[in-house]
Amino acid sequence: MMIEKSGSIRLKDIPIPSGATPEQRELAQGMVRVNHLYRSALKVAVTQMEILDEEFASLYDHSPIHHIEYRIKTLESISDKLRRRGYDVTIDNIYAYIQDVAGIRVICNYLDDIYYLRSLLTRSESFKVLREVDYIQQPKESGYRSLHLIIDVPIVISEGTLHLPVEIQLRTIAMDMWASLEHELRYKSDRNFSDSDAARLRLCSEAISEIDREMQDIYQGKEPSYHE
Repeated sequence: MMIEKSGSIRLKDIPIPSGATPEQRELAQGMVRVNHLYRSALKVAVTQMEILDEEFASLYDHSPIHHIEYRIKTLESISDKLRRRGYDVTIDNIYAYIQDVAGIRVICNYLDDIYYLRSLLTRSESFKVLREVDYIQQPKESGYRSLHLIIDVPIVISEGTLHLPVEIQLRTIAMDMWASLEHELRYKSDRNFSDSDAARLRLCSEAISEIDREMQDIYQGKEPSYHE
């Protein structure tokens, strides 16, 4: 199952003040091209994931892919990220410093599925892995767990072949549930988020990690490591 989180951006969707400078208008036009190019790279990477998903569904009893989500970062989010990092909002800086304009989230059933998909992607001749961060083996302080890959995706356009980065996040259903609710509680909720809340969420992350391991053992038919 594929779920797209955002749509196309057109020039008329970008607010341009009536008194905008030529530089501001050029930036708006450049943003539309950025969106088009990264959507093209996203399509190439998503198509490859669809091919794998269909192969598993057609030929094998088990598919490591539960579902796939993908999105293009919003213009507001891109601009905010550049400013947080101390960079001006320019087209050149987007290409130079933002590697997750295009993003795919692959939700897997079991822990082993994540590393199996990773092995398929990293040995692919189509994509080159630019960066890998394993937040499963080394979770973030918040308790966040996921495997992140930045892959170099070639796209053919009228000017020739262009290479752009696409971020792929691999996580289990349980990890995705935790990450979604943690984001909601920390950033979207009206309630005050306390240090106690953060500590409780870390405990939830550890419990979910244990559940992931136990569910995988059950799937593989392993006997429990404890005795009732």
